Amino acid sequence: MLTHPMLEQMQTLGLGGMAAAWRDLVTQDRAGELSREEWLGLILDREIAVRADRRLSNRLASAKLRFPDACIENIHFTAPRGMDRRAVLSLAQGGWLKAQENLIITGQTGTGKTWLGCAFGRQAARDDHSVLYLRMPRLFEDLALARLDGRFPRLVDKLARVQLLILDDWGTHTLNGQQRLDLLEIFEERYRRKSTLITAQLPVSAWHVMIGEPTIGSCPTAWCRFAVSPL
Repeated sequence: MLTHPMLEQMQTLGLGGMAAAWRDLVTQDRAGELSREEWLGLILDREIAVRADRRLSNRLASAKLRFPDACIENIHFTAPRGMDRRAVLSLAQGGWLKAQENLIITGQTGTGKTWLGCAFGRQAARDDHSVLYLRMPRLFEDLALARLDGRFPRLVDKLARVQLLILDDWGTHTLNGQQRLDLLEIFEERYRRKSTLITAQLPVSAWHVMIGEPTIGSCPTAWCRFAVSPL
């Protein structure tokens, strides 16, 4: 007699996972053998799992990863790309994110830099970090438009707040003066507060030329403690 009112109350309170677990339990023959504590534990476990899944789905949707299904578990270390398995798996533990440190992934075209960056992004989302993926050309387009329509401060604030910012296709063209200043603004806002992951075909040694200004050119390399280089 109490089943339906309790289910309605659970749904009203947004406890859909608990309600689903309750419905499953009442159909099991041995449910009556469970203690009240066991019942409560099982339905709470389901609610926690449902909320975690929903939170991960929302984070991945917001991240806009180019390869949303990329994950650390699917990395093929046997492929001839020169990746250090121990280093990659250590980075996957997320200590660099907790310490607000940064990561550079460099390598030639087709070596899987973007995919690997997305795998780190998905792992960060699993660990309950907010993530945002952006290709550098798109970033500069968004910044230019935001400057024109007055959204620039809000956009920089959004980029500053995300816990892991993934910047893909770094170094595809030489930066102009405004782009250099915009990047400096973003890096300054994020320095020692949030983590940034950069993927680049261009070797780090050539970044100063691409950025075009020695002072600003030293910022990304100085702020990135870790590097992974698929060959």
